[in-house]
Order: sequence, then structure tokens, then C-alpha cells
Amino acid sequence: QIQFVEDKQEFSRFPTKTGRRSLSRSISQSSTDSYSSTDSSDDETSPRDKTQVNVKGSSDFCVKNIKQAEFGRREIEIAEQMAALISLRKRAQSEKPLAGAKIVGCTHITAQTAVLIETLVALGAQCRWTACNIYSTQNEVAAALAESVAVFAWKGESEDDFWWCIDCCVNTEGWQPNMILDDGGDLTHWMYKKYPNVFKKIRGIVEESVTGVHQLSKAGKLCVPAMNVNDSVTKQKFDNLYCCRESILDLKRTTDVMFGGKQVVVCGYGEVGKGCCAALKALGAIVYVTEIDPICALQAMDGFRVVKLNEIIRHVDVIITCTNKNVVTRDQLDRMKNGSIVCNMGHSNTEIDASLRTPELTWERVRSQVDHVIWPDGKRVILLAEGRLLNLSCSTVPTFVLSITATTQFQALALIELYNAPEGRYKQDVYLLPKKMEYVASLHLATFDAHLTELSDEQAKYLGLNKNGPFKPNYYYEM
Repeated sequence: QIQFVEDKQEFSRFPTKTGRRSLSRSISQSSTDSYSSTDSSDDETSPRDKTQVNVKGSSDFCVKNIKQAEFGRREIEIAEQMAALISLRKRAQSEKPLAGAKIVGCTHITAQTAVLIETLVALGAQCRWTACNIYSTQNEVAAALAESVAVFAWKGESEDDFWWCIDCCVNTEGWQPNMILDDGGDLTHWMYKKYPNVFKKIRGIVEESVTGVHQLSKAGKLCVPAMNVNDSVTKQKFDNLYCCRESILDLKRTTDVMFGGKQVVVCGYGEVGKGCCAALKALGAIVYVTEIDPICALQAMDGFRVVKLNEIIRHVDVIITCTNKNVVTRDQLDRMKNGSIVCNMGHSNTEIDASLRTPELTWERVRSQVDHVIWPDGKRVILLAEGRLLNLSCSTVPTFVLSITATTQFQALALIELYNAPEGRYKQDVYLLPKKMEYVASLHLATFDAHLTELSDEQAKYLGLNKNGPFKPNYYYEM
């Protein structure tokens, strides 16, 4: 559930000194000090307290340090190996299919999503952007984007900063969004709640979430068409399965732990859980799975034992959540052994019990995104990224994966479709774009020199298919 403070219309303009110190400690050294041309005292200053101007003389942005833009530009240039996205940009740039679109976006701000944002601009859109996660922003990339796009984001935002940044994107004089691009649903809910008149004028929403537009639709409150990519096969397989299979290794890099022989529990055996389990098994870990779904539990015959968390909580070395809300409770955390690691690869920061923030427990920051939570008896549990997404908080995800999901989610295949659709094609409901998925996949095959076999006329007739596809029934794309 996404919660709002009912009467919180004003934001704290000046965070407390304590808050600033905490903010500073949360910021990755690799994304700030390495590129900073200012002294260390400047890092203590909240970006909201700074006056910064980009090369165009505009101050309509808020990032950690605009002077990092040159380094961010180099990162974006490396990420432009996203072949499909760049290909679509070149094909559609002259047509400007998003001319007149005013897109307000809330996603992770990394070099890969920067390529996406700049593609939307190249196709004619005006954009204002903020981060969907307080720890996943690459500060130098945000600075590079801020040279031409109104960006409000930095690594290590407080909760107040997070909502302030969203509000800055939405509530600005002389500019009203007509499209929403959202990862997680926070922006969608914020606009619906705080700016209902603006929300009603939105032409379409493209969202990657299991909460935002689905919740509004179920409650009968969705008053604009929406496309949800979380349920599409390219999202499930690439962003969830293959991406998490590789990026779970950030857990190893972040903690320097050796997984061979470790007992690991993965909570949830959906696509994210499957990817994590496959990688951990390859590293020699003893992997257990918890599940509520009998079908997913049956699929754990891949080589994993299905258990209840309470059955083995006292013996496990690592818990990885890949599921829903309150998956690991305070009582279970109390029973974990000293030195255990807890982290989240799932939906948001609601999976691990928030009651760890209590007076009797001491928090000790040992490195960026790594905290020791210390019990009164001296027991320590290692918590990563304060329970937020491990792979995007502690590192980034593979560019190839982002190319597939970004092309599907946000570029020509969803935003352009919704923006240019004639009135009446899409009702006030949640949709997918199934017929576009094979096209997205085909754009990426050249990256690893794949050569497709073509059906003969006889084979195509036998299968009842067109030789050029589509090759899957529509329901396949909603798996």
C-alpha cells in the first residue's frame, strides 16, 4: 500500500543537520566524491538548499552537483549500446511522433534510462523527470540530463525529498503534463490524489508496477487509459528472470560474502525468485524457497526445497525477498543468527519489517548501502539498502536488459501508441501491447549474432501461422 500524509501540502525546505549527515552517509562514494570538484563540506548541503544553473542558464532542476554533467555524459554514451532503442530513435526522429507530448516520468535514473529519456526528447516530447527510488539515482547521470531536461533527483533522498521532487515535476507554472511514465506507481497515485483535475486530462499512462494503475482500476478510479508492462512476457523474462539472475551478484560484491555452503532462503519463486535461485545455486549456496502459489512451488523442482520461513529462520545465513509486503517480520528477524544478511529484490521497501527502526536497536553504517542492525545482546543483522531494491540501490542492471524493457515500456511501443491513438481506441482500463513484443525481440538478436530459421510455406501452413509471425498466441505475452 502506498501511504500519503493527508495534510502534508508543505515540504521542509531546510532538512535538519542530522538529516543532512544521514543523507551524506547514504551517498555512494563512487557516484559523488570521485567526480566532485567541490570540497567535502559541500556534500553536506542538501541539493534543495543549493542554487545551480545549467549551461542554458536554467535552474529548473535539482540534482546533487551539476558540475558532474561531463562525467555523466560519458556514462550515457557508454549506455548507448542499447541498439534497439537507438535504432528506434533514428527511425522515428524525423517523424517526431511525440511532438506535443508533455511527459512526466518517475523511474530509476541511470545511464540506461537516460538514453530512454533523451530518445523521448528526440522524438518530440517535453519531459520532466524524477526518481522512483531514493537510492538508485546515479548523480553524475542526473547532472548530465539536467543540462537539457528538468530533473529532480539525487542518490540518498529523504522521504520528504522524494515527494518534493515528484511535486516539482508535476506542479510547475506554465507546464501541464499530458502523459505519465511511472515505475512503481508513486507518481500516478500522487497526481491522482493531489492534482485530480490535471490527472483527468492525462491522455495515457505507461507503468511498470503491480500497484499503481491496477489499484486504481480495481477501485473504479482509473479515468485514463493505461498500459502496464509488468505483466508482459518481455518484462517477466528479461527484466525479472534474466536480469535478476545476474544482478543478484551485487549482493556478493556489496558484502564480500562467499556463498559456497551458505544457507539462503529466497522468498517467492516467481520470475525474480527463479533468477536469484539459479545464480545462487551456481555459486554453491544451499537454496530454500518459500511460496504461497502451488504452481510456483511445484516449479521449484528445479532443485530447491520449499519451506516455511519459520521452519529454518534460526539457521539461515541470507534471506532474499522477491515477493510482496511484510514477508520478513520483526519476530523472525529477532530469531535470526548473528551475522545474517537480509535484502530485497522484490517490489519496494515494504517487504522487510519497518520496525527495525526502533530505539532498542542500533544502526551502524559500515559502507554505502550496508547497515549493521545491532540488537541489545550484541547480535548483528546485515541489512542492505535499508530494505529497498538491492540491484538498483547497490549497483545497476545490464544495459541489454534495459534496452529490451525500455523499448517495450516507454518508447515507440507504448507511449507513442497511447499518445497517437484515435479517441475511443482505448478506454479507461489497463492494456498490454502483445503484438509488438516479437518486434522488440527481433531488434536485439543482432547483438549476439543470432540468426533466425525461416518457416517454409509447408511448415507455416501446417502450424497455421504467417511465415513472418506473430508466432505466439496473445495470452503468451501476458504470462
